[in-house]
Amino acid sequence: MPRLIALLLLIVLVLPGSRAHADDAYDALSASALAISPESFDSVRHGIEQLAESGDPRAAVVIGALHDGTLYANDDHALFIQQPDGSYVDAHTGAKAPDVTDDDVKKVRVNNAVRSAIDAALGGLQLFAPDAPTRLHAATAVFTSHDPAALPALKKALAKESDPAVKRLMEQAQAAALLSAPDASEAEKLDAVATLRARGDQDARSVLSALAGQSGPVGTAAAAAVVSIDHFLQIWSVAQSVYYGISLGSVLLLAAAGLAITFGVMGVINMAHGEMVMIGAYVTFVVQQLMHAYLPSLYGISLLIAVPMAFLVSGAVGVVIERSLIRWLYGRPLETLLATWGLSLVLQQVVRSLFGANNQDVDTPGWMSGAFQLGGLTLTWNRLYIIIFAFLVVAALMAALRYTPLGLRMRAVTQNRRMAAAMGIRTPWIDALTFGLGSGIAGIAGVALSQIDNVSPNLGQGYIIDSFMVVVFGGVGNLWGTTLGALTLGIVNKFLEPIAGAVLGKIIVLVLLILFVQRNPRGMFPLKGRAVEA
Repeated sequence: MPRLIALLLLIVLVLPGSRAHADDAYDALSASALAISPESFDSVRHGIEQLAESGDPRAAVVIGALHDGTLYANDDHALFIQQPDGSYVDAHTGAKAPDVTDDDVKKVRVNNAVRSAIDAALGGLQLFAPDAPTRLHAATAVFTSHDPAALPALKKALAKESDPAVKRLMEQAQAAALLSAPDASEAEKLDAVATLRARGDQDARSVLSALAGQSGPVGTAAAAAVVSIDHFLQIWSVAQSVYYGISLGSVLLLAAAGLAITFGVMGVINMAHGEMVMIGAYVTFVVQQLMHAYLPSLYGISLLIAVPMAFLVSGAVGVVIERSLIRWLYGRPLETLLATWGLSLVLQQVVRSLFGANNQDVDTPGWMSGAFQLGGLTLTWNRLYIIIFAFLVVAALMAALRYTPLGLRMRAVTQNRRMAAAMGIRTPWIDALTFGLGSGIAGIAGVALSQIDNVSPNLGQGYIIDSFMVVVFGGVGNLWGTTLGALTLGIVNKFLEPIAGAVLGKIIVLVLLILFVQRNPRGMFPLKGRAVEA
């Protein structure tokens, strides 16, 4: 009996309170809805702010409908949400409103100020989400809008937040909102300026620059913070240009590494070298198509399988070219140039006949997609992987030339062809394998270039001139010189492009290279070889 009496008392005491709390939430939502008028942007903005503070579960639905352009109101300020089929539901309850027609309601209009309030309200409502990524996204939205209306929600969310990254972003969002709040104290705004100064990115600068021209301690602190951030961003801009230059240099290195073998070691001016790159790219396309059709479970590693396949196919084509054409033209560079130029046109036409003239789609694996931030740098995964891949290819090529029997014979033939033949080395086959090795490396370059360029019959034409420039600048036949030359030209290009433009930048690089070659005809790191002796 005592337990029954206690339970009855609990029901009598608690349930009215719960009902009162629910009625308060409903009243808050109703008051917010009454503030929204389709005739006034200010009333809409004020209503959004009230909705965000109401705590009602339907608030997010109403604001979301306004964001999507499906929120309507009648003359009594009752809100309705239009459904995809054209019908309406009550915004308060979600119940259907069959009696409401298009003639009874007007669409609630928005402008830039209202959109900013919508973003801030949606962000504020998601600051209490159970998962950290949602809260992080919400804090980012609040920071972007820097609406003071989100300050109460931010204060509550900060008191509960345990994730360090989310909490730091919430503090930055709170600082941005405080700087826009007219009733914030001077001390609060100075602390906010310090917080955004520590963030130090372009978004923080945009918020602070609005205050930099004001008088008083806050304006002075904001102006100093803008100067500090500009200096910080300039340093990161230089670092970003260096990274882009290394990225471009790695692409040039991949395209020129094979040419350093065929042109630098063998002395053959191979104008069809770009087509070896193109063949490697098309091998990548074919491998992806076959794996998509027959081995879909392994499609994610199709790029890794394409690397050895491109090397073998391009290398085999290179051996055939050397045995059927190049072997008759050694020591005749002009005839070699003309013959390989004609061969490049033939190979392009063959590819057009087999695959068509249109660009082919080569997918980027998921592990190569996207980007990440490193301080003030934005690093894309595909470029980063290509940089690593380029240096691995060059390291493997150097090791092959130094430690394998083929490498030893290649160096022997390069240094003294007659003596190598007298020692029993079959120099004709060394020529063929050397040309095949250079062509195979070009095929591997095609695999990498398929991820950042269009796979078309003209793919190789965009890299052949730059490849020759890299080889000549670095030193004919020297892989160390080729590596340094590719990186140098890539970085110089990226620093000149913002100043002179892409076309004029290339012209300036070409002029500088001509002046350099006039003083150093054999490049930075000259290597004695067959072409030099000839």
